[in-house]
Amino acid sequence: MSLRKLLDLSGKVALVTGGSRGLGFQMAEALGEMGARVAITARKAAELDTAAARLASQGVEAMTVPVDLGKRENVPGVVDAVAARFGTVDILVNNAGTTWGAPAEDHPAEAWDKVMRLNIDATFFLSQEVGRRFMIPRRSGKIVNVASVAGLSGNPPGMATIAYNASKGAVVNLTRALAAEWGRHDLNVNCICPGFFPSKMTHGLLGAIGDMVVAGTPLARLGGDEDLKGAVVFLCSEASRHVTGQILVVDGGASLW
Repeated sequence: MSLRKLLDLSGKVALVTGGSRGLGFQMAEALGEMGARVAITARKAAELDTAAARLASQGVEAMTVPVDLGKRENVPGVVDAVAARFGTVDILVNNAGTTWGAPAEDHPAEAWDKVMRLNIDATFFLSQEVGRRFMIPRRSGKIVNVASVAGLSGNPPGMATIAYNASKGAVVNLTRALAAEWGRHDLNVNCICPGFFPSKMTHGLLGAIGDMVVAGTPLARLGGDEDLKGAVVFLCSEASRHVTGQILVVDGGASLW
């Protein structure tokens, strides 16, 4: 099979959570460009509509599912909606996430629960729903979980996001455990750990420490609008059919130091 064919996603259906902007939209755009039909979720319908219009302008067939995935009971309805429009889910990108800044000793319990419900609970229960309804019966599917370099270490002084770090560390090992368990069904489960990318979530933090981050990165830059596209297409295509349970760090080399 040619490399172009291995990377081709024509006929596939991709569900990307948190796909209305930022990293999620970048990945949805990449999957659509390679031929996938794309379903994107987010809480705000207006942002989803804007994203879907942008995808349509690029020739991508897209649908939107406004939903709060921090509420576990909403997960089956998301899968129902995608199945009603596209019939199945071949690719799942668990990207939706949130954070909370507070010192560990003062971290509110309700904020901890909010971060965990979206970052780790939604990732597992959506994977479970898509896996048992579509991927396991067909013995085919790609799951990509989006964690963070914050899930691989602690933070430098001045950054206090313990719930985010803990949740993304959980996503990393959820990926490994799920890949090990579902390999027998011929499913690939992998993880992308982005470093610092400009986004709504990181805007305030990068305003304060952006120069320090760039100075501490071997490639001397932040992530950009194209920098996750190749990674997600590789992990969602047949080019990665012998790759599972792996953690791909996309951070310009910052985690090397």
